[in-house]
Amino acid sequence: MPQKLDVHADAIETLPPADFRWPGGKRLGIFFRVALEGWSDDQWPGFGPMGNPLKPGTPDLNALGWVEYGIRRGIHRILDVLERQQIQTSMLVCGVLAERHPETLRRIADAGHEIVAHSWGMDVIPAYLDEAAERANIRRTTDVLEQACGVRPTGWISPRASPSVRTARLLAEEGYEWHGDTMNDDLPYLVRFGDREIAAFPGGMEMNDTPHAIRYGNAPRQMLELFDDWLDFVQRHEPGAVRLNPSIHGHVFGRLSGIGVFEELIRRARALDDTWIGRQGDGIRHLRQSLR
Repeated sequence: MPQKLDVHADAIETLPPADFRWPGGKRLGIFFRVALEGWSDDQWPGFGPMGNPLKPGTPDLNALGWVEYGIRRGIHRILDVLERQQIQTSMLVCGVLAERHPETLRRIADAGHEIVAHSWGMDVIPAYLDEAAERANIRRTTDVLEQACGVRPTGWISPRASPSVRTARLLAEEGYEWHGDTMNDDLPYLVRFGDREIAAFPGGMEMNDTPHAIRYGNAPRQMLELFDDWLDFVQRHEPGAVRLNPSIHGHVFGRLSGIGVFEELIRRARALDDTWIGRQGDGIRHLRQSLR
């Protein structure tokens, strides 16, 4: 008989209070996220816009060029939109990009966006690593991000949000305040491992440009329908606090075909009442204050 996988068997969880609200007493929390992804040297994405992967071991320059667009063009277009709309976001960044393009990391940080560690590269997935290798990956990624942008990251999201059974504990030991490696709840909560604590900030794939527009071939504008449907339901039926994490990638909606939809999502969110738009780290700090 298979054994039960109890990831946090030694942990104590603390949920937000029933009357929890986002900063300013707002009920709706919207966290726009941007992912800036890279792969280690001699590695490339396992899938790309063509859909059919090449034979194993064959360098896929088509897929590699597709993702390189994010750091070359997409992220700068996205930063221009965010400046125009006057909002700050959480930006998931792979360490390898901080090593290769520190000037871009500095621009992101100087604009006030939160730098979220996204592993060394998208090919370095914690679920595949032993404890020593995972700890080394956390430290290497953290150090290079801090060196590039002058700010030590406090949040971590693994590639494909796929942690190992020990990731949350290791991140807590390394001083991280929160991670986004779960989809098990609507609101963030605290997890304590002995004398160390970290917040889990659940996410979702329902409003993410890569599976939506690339993997499943939907038109970018359908993201607006998803947003409107979510908003209609929560305004009519959800009495408590809610959150939404619309997520885009520099190499997907950073292109001209999707960037207009991203800006329209922001405009619609900014026009709402009873809504707070912020960075995930700020949301976690507010949660901790509400639990004092």
